[in-house]
Amino acid sequence: MTAPASPTDPESLRERALDALTTARDRTALLTSCVEEPELTAQHSPLMSPLVWDLAHIGNQEELWLLRAVAGRDAMRPEIDGLYDAFEHPRAERPSLPLLPPAEARQYAAEVRGRALDVLESTAFRGTPLTEAGFAFGMIAQHEQQHDETMLITHQLRKGPAALTAPSPAPAPPFTGPAEVLVPGGPFTMGTSTEPWALDNERPAHRREIPPYFIDTTPVTNAAYQAFIEDGGYDTERWWSPEGWSHIRSHGIEAPLFWRREGGQWLRRHFGVTEVVPPDEPVLHVSWYEADAYARWAGRRLPTEAEWEKAARHDPAADRSTRYPWGDADPTPEHANLGQRHLRPAPAGSYPAGASPLGVRQLIGDVWEWTSSDLHPYPGFAAFPYKEYSEVFFGPEYKVLRGGSFAVDQVACRGTFRNWDYPIRRQIFSGFRTARDGAA
Repeated sequence: MTAPASPTDPESLRERALDALTTARDRTALLTSCVEEPELTAQHSPLMSPLVWDLAHIGNQEELWLLRAVAGRDAMRPEIDGLYDAFEHPRAERPSLPLLPPAEARQYAAEVRGRALDVLESTAFRGTPLTEAGFAFGMIAQHEQQHDETMLITHQLRKGPAALTAPSPAPAPPFTGPAEVLVPGGPFTMGTSTEPWALDNERPAHRREIPPYFIDTTPVTNAAYQAFIEDGGYDTERWWSPEGWSHIRSHGIEAPLFWRREGGQWLRRHFGVTEVVPPDEPVLHVSWYEADAYARWAGRRLPTEAEWEKAARHDPAADRSTRYPWGDADPTPEHANLGQRHLRPAPAGSYPAGASPLGVRQLIGDVWEWTSSDLHPYPGFAAFPYKEYSEVFFGPEYKVLRGGSFAVDQVACRGTFRNWDYPIRRQIFSGFRTARDGAA
């Protein structure tokens, strides 16, 4: 069975929604106030939108769902809906659109937020699927935090000096525990039917039978990945899928994104600062193809999405699935590296309080983890509240990532949360851990 989610009473839900919305908006303000106007309107990479597009898009989505769909109000600025429709305009062409300038975008988002808080105050959390347990408010908070993460990616891609600062994670002693953990075979409950703000692709809860397997105790580190590089990993075709080999050869890829070799050591550019690659941190900015090749080189494989979730959620003693590896309680700074508190992953082996019952660490936060699985719906999937959130992405083109990263807020990160991207993507805060089959 799956653990019940809380809170469920209206006032606690209202307080939770207000906190989630406020936290997201504070982060949006930080990400868009730390650079000058020309950097807000510039496109720092064709893979990303101008920051000012994200800012107004956040406000527009909030208006669409909270003011129009929930409250039934008239459109504030219907003429801009098309400009901020993510499916109507790909990222590469957004700089050429007549976007709201920064001051106007901020004013629009602020006006929407003021009205949305009035709606929050008066909404009864029942009666419709959108309002049940405050779902629409949770969906919008998650949407804003997801765009905050993409804006943080844009900050990593931009040239020039650092615009953001944050303390580093606490130092951790070298991890000396077992390199891998055996996850016993058997059934477990995957997905959720009870988490109030879970999105459609996380639903419904269903039973999965999984053979025994071993999974890495921690994510793969920079030092381990450097060993793959030094052993000729990028020059040895047998470690790569045909598509992966073709991609790295045609693009001249020889290391994770932002890395370069200089003076006999590996350096990286990290939010405007050049530094020696930290050996004990989980490797970051690798594509699915690179993760898959490393796993083959190591004599292992990437875990399936179901294997990842069983390692993260299944409590074998109680035979139930929990919300998080450590149980059902919301994350704290002792559990996981989330919410942009730091601008980097913590050393591998950190956060023992966040370990799963079997001892697997850092399953939540630090780096998104590639799995071997394509994005597919669960049995009984129903698109809600719109098919463009998940349904249009189902198929073999996208690989699933799980677990979140240091750039993810807790509202958009849980044991059932599913992320996905093309296997070539490296600008995202992606890493991985490996697995292997267990004894029968």
